Amino acid sequence: MKKSTFKLLACGLFFTTFALISCSSDDNKNEEVPVDPTADRWITVAGAIMQTNPGDGDGGTKVFSVSKEDAKNQNVSIDVYENGSPVQSSRTARLQSSVDGNTLFNITYTGANGGQFMTYNVNGGKNFVQSGQTVSIAQYAGASPRWVKLFDGDKTGAAVNVTSPVVKTEDDGKTYKYTRGTATVLTLDFQKINISTYEQYEIALSAAEEALGHHIFRLDAPTLNKAGDKLIIGTWMRKTNPATGTNESTFDRLGSKSVVVDYPSLKNPKVITSTVGFGDTSGYRSFNSFAANDGNIYQATQRDTKKGSYILKINQSNEYDNSYSFSLDAALGITGSYIDAWRYVGNGIAYAVYHHNANDQGYLARLDLNAKTAKLVDGIPYDADLDFGQYQGFVVDGNDLYIAVTPVGKDGNIYIIDAVTGAVTKGAKLVNKPGNHYIGVF
Repeated sequence: MKKSTFKLLACGLFFTTFALISCSSDDNKNEEVPVDPTADRWITVAGAIMQTNPGDGDGGTKVFSVSKEDAKNQNVSIDVYENGSPVQSSRTARLQSSVDGNTLFNITYTGANGGQFMTYNVNGGKNFVQSGQTVSIAQYAGASPRWVKLFDGDKTGAAVNVTSPVVKTEDDGKTYKYTRGTATVLTLDFQKINISTYEQYEIALSAAEEALGHHIFRLDAPTLNKAGDKLIIGTWMRKTNPATGTNESTFDRLGSKSVVVDYPSLKNPKVITSTVGFGDTSGYRSFNSFAANDGNIYQATQRDTKKGSYILKINQSNEYDNSYSFSLDAALGITGSYIDAWRYVGNGIAYAVYHHNANDQGYLARLDLNAKTAKLVDGIPYDADLDFGQYQGFVVDGNDLYIAVTPVGKDGNIYIIDAVTGAVTKGAKLVNKPGNHYIGVF
């Protein structure tokens, strides 16, 4: 394969771009620039290694890359565990890749080197060469930061973190006041390879909400709005029992919440609340919200045991549009849906991996955000041990969406989906090992 020239960190982390649309730079200055399918592109698969329990993925991550031609060939076998290269991380690595697939990006998760940002040149097979300097953000965002790339032409990444929330009392030392942690929001300059800026603050809810014990436990999945002047950051909510000062395992959830901060200053945090969704908006190991072609942000919810996952809409005034209601339960005719990861591909179309009915078995659905409909993707083998709980990476190359489908401990395949027609093609075989599973294509 001909290797494209890549200037260190000048290309961004977004998995790929979608080639079906064209738009002016004035109207969409903060969206990915559409590109044609790459003539040559590495397709990198990542596998998570079992540590203690099958599917926990906490034993580290290995990667292996093949050409697009080989990725589409079901006669090709890929064994990342025997033939791949490890990437630095004490637990499951949180990976992303450059638009052209020639660079892999990683921030190490936990451990002595947690919070270190690094890049790998992708040279095919197990040949991944760490390049450039390593930048540590641990002193600001901790050893386990959540991070993504912003959609700003491959210039910036954003990492977020919240310290363990602490119970505060009134001056009498007895009466409960609120629970808060200190939040960090930080941006990385990919071109200069350094930290651009960071801010730290406590993020307050309303006095009434805090008096009941509600608080932000985690931040994740920041997204840049169309105007390029705000970041919308997803939240994971928890609740303290004011009488005991301990966390409640079950509680009546508030509406789904996000934090909006000024960009690029990262100042002036503001909490916005949806009255449509009641789940968290933090996602887990992947992007959880996307600025779509219509200029609005679409965001998935998780951990709503009563209503399942929703797709929420944040308008260009950076507020939830509560007239937009897209329930995955209702669209698919199921209960207890939970979106593990999803990917917007353009023109109102997205794909989501999910489970439902309190069962970890994973499924793949095609979503139409405009029509607010969803359909189970046919042509994928839905095994009882298929679990997308740690899934991270989709690749969209032209009209082709690539996804890795492997049940825990069982062989699987790369599947290629035509993003326009929805047609599914089986690609290369993914050879597995007991307790392991593949967590993405990059």
